[in-house]
Amino acid sequence: MAATLTPTEERDETLVLHLARRWDEDEFYDFCMLNEDLNVELSSEGDLIIVPPTGGETGNRNFELIGSFFIWARQDGTGKGFDSSTLFSLPNGAKRSPDLAWVKKERWEALTGKERQRFSPICPDFVVELRSLSDSLKRLQKKMEEYVENGAQLGWLLDPSTRKVYVYRPGAEVEVLEDPETVSGEPLLRGFTLDVRALWE
Repeated sequence: MAATLTPTEERDETLVLHLARRWDEDEFYDFCMLNEDLNVELSSEGDLIIVPPTGGETGNRNFELIGSFFIWARQDGTGKGFDSSTLFSLPNGAKRSPDLAWVKKERWEALTGKERQRFSPICPDFVVELRSLSDSLKRLQKKMEEYVENGAQLGWLLDPSTRKVYVYRPGAEVEVLEDPETVSGEPLLRGFTLDVRALWE
């Protein structure tokens, strides 16, 4: 397998490899199983993206984020939540792992058992990306746009370095919230409000 590195290495710590050919679903799955310690994604163009691990602050923020959402999701019961190690196969062929994702229960239950066990062929209804110091903002913004283009109904890009929240919805301009105290998941996530200020601490 021949590979070359893209210039994104110079702007952040994300490593992108151009593959000599596209992998099919089984080949990519087998590669991931043989390299379980790697956090990888696959772009719609077929580029293999190796994402570095997070530092302590980002890891703690993600822990707090998932904990807050878990409490709501368990009480609400209308969908399934997923952590950052979950890889989804989007309709455009990309394989993406949001920092947090949620899929409506009826959509999740429509998948076969095999589809649920592997890289599920579905775009989450709700996605969150939490920017770390190694993340390019531009790359994450493109990733959020990709989620919406592939079916996500709501997306949040959280940027602790600038205390901004970027809210993505289909058919709408990106809403930029400047250091908000909270952000609401309505109407998709009924009753869920994230305490953003607590997350920044």
